[in-house]
Amino acid sequence: MPFQYQQPYASARLPLFARNVVATSHPLAVQAGLRMLWQGGNAVDAAVAAAAAMTVCEPTGNGLGSDAFCILWDGQSLHGLNASGRAPQAWTPDYFHRKYGEGAPTPPRRGIDAVTVPGAVSAWVALSERFGKLPFADLMAPAAEIAERGYAVPVVVQGKWAAAVPELQAQPGFAQSFLPRGRAPHVGELFTFPAAARALRAIGATRGEAFYTGEIAQALARFSAQHGGALTLADLAAHRVEWVTPIARNYRGFAVHEIPPSGQGIAALMALGILEQFDLASLPVDGTQAQHLQIEAMKLAFADVYRYVADPSSMEVTPAQMLDGAYLAARAKLIDMHRAQDFGAGRPAGGGTIYLTAADEDGMMVSFIQSNYQGFGSGCVEPDFGISLQNRGFGFSTDLRGANPANLVAPGKRPFHTIIPAFVTQDGQPVMSFGVMGANMQPQGHVQTLVRMLDHGQNPQAACDAPRWRFNQGLSVNAEASMPLATQQGLAALGHDLTVIDDPYGEFGAGQFIWRLGDARTQGYVAASDPRRDGQAAGF
Repeated sequence: MPFQYQQPYASARLPLFARNVVATSHPLAVQAGLRMLWQGGNAVDAAVAAAAAMTVCEPTGNGLGSDAFCILWDGQSLHGLNASGRAPQAWTPDYFHRKYGEGAPTPPRRGIDAVTVPGAVSAWVALSERFGKLPFADLMAPAAEIAERGYAVPVVVQGKWAAAVPELQAQPGFAQSFLPRGRAPHVGELFTFPAAARALRAIGATRGEAFYTGEIAQALARFSAQHGGALTLADLAAHRVEWVTPIARNYRGFAVHEIPPSGQGIAALMALGILEQFDLASLPVDGTQAQHLQIEAMKLAFADVYRYVADPSSMEVTPAQMLDGAYLAARAKLIDMHRAQDFGAGRPAGGGTIYLTAADEDGMMVSFIQSNYQGFGSGCVEPDFGISLQNRGFGFSTDLRGANPANLVAPGKRPFHTIIPAFVTQDGQPVMSFGVMGANMQPQGHVQTLVRMLDHGQNPQAACDAPRWRFNQGLSVNAEASMPLATQQGLAALGHDLTVIDDPYGEFGAGQFIWRLGDARTQGYVAASDPRRDGQAAGF
């Protein structure tokens, strides 16, 4: 589609045009990905190398103990990958009630009892085995080199690092791994991570077997037992990735694809289905009415997602029922253009993260996300191999009477997940690989950026730069300080409990976007990287 290439928002970045592209939130990870392309690899090789490098360069959002998801176009068709981990076999509601009291509604937010089986390494292996061209050990080499030689800590990562210290410094292994001088590194200070380098080389040499059945797995099981956790060698060995068919919904002539539950990507599709009932293109892009409609649509979607989404084996309604056109049209009728509302869940008929993307001149496009969740995850770090463990167990419920009984913790079950890669196609052909990181900001970022591109013709970098809002709960909404004052006042007048935040690095997520301009070999791509992070889009 024809984009407007004037940049209407304050930003230090311009769209990138290239035939081979990598976009991440850290420049060294971009270089790791480009290095694979220069060596004759493809977009999958680039994405895996960049993902491995990100575990070292942005430990605030992900680590070797992360989970991961991917949507990719292989040149012919679309594939989805769910590499999230499952609950240890010992986990039941009673397990948590005995340890933390009958009143605990969820597993703990931090600590060893927040850790499910880490899946990111299995995602790298699965992608490489099915679609990659280069030896797997080559993909781990840039990350291992960065960990050994060290890197100067950048601005945004440093801020998040320092903010996490008071809460996490007492967690096992955290200070040893991430506070080498007894504090968070300063901006520009060298950080080395030799333990992670050791792990990356072992993972590369064994194609991931060291992590799930070998020496790293044994170290993780010992670490868990030592600190009172339930994760065992058998839990790690039983882990398997799952290839899935992405769920999709049409919007303005394009198909938007997300990973199916237990992730929250369906929230973006539901909100877009609601918004399709309105003529957003006729409204000023940054005006009150356009923003109000998007906020209300997102509220309606979240009301259902938080009520129904869980491991698919436990859900009482299907994604198809939640995405039914008649149901979403009915939900859209609940929106009042003159006031903000606090919506409850409907009844469908019948039943701390990093994101990166890569594309190559042969037409392969990869949308990839991995996360430790909530900034350094559990805070627990196995020290011999530098495995910083996620806290995805916090996404379970331990309360049978909770708001979403389907998400009750059980052995071998996957929790509700926030991380969601996304993809856009048109007439069965690839258009864009994209994602926006940041907990429940992710589907909100998907909706806001897509509306800007598909309804208003803003180019990906402009859509990335534009001011955002973030719905919290009830009537509570945060807005970036760069949102026009008249729009802030207009939303407040409609009853939104609006808090304006001057925080360009934290509250409002960060995205990476690669849009295909036509034939990949002759026309290439236009790419964008969010100014709310340290990263970049680069290519050749």
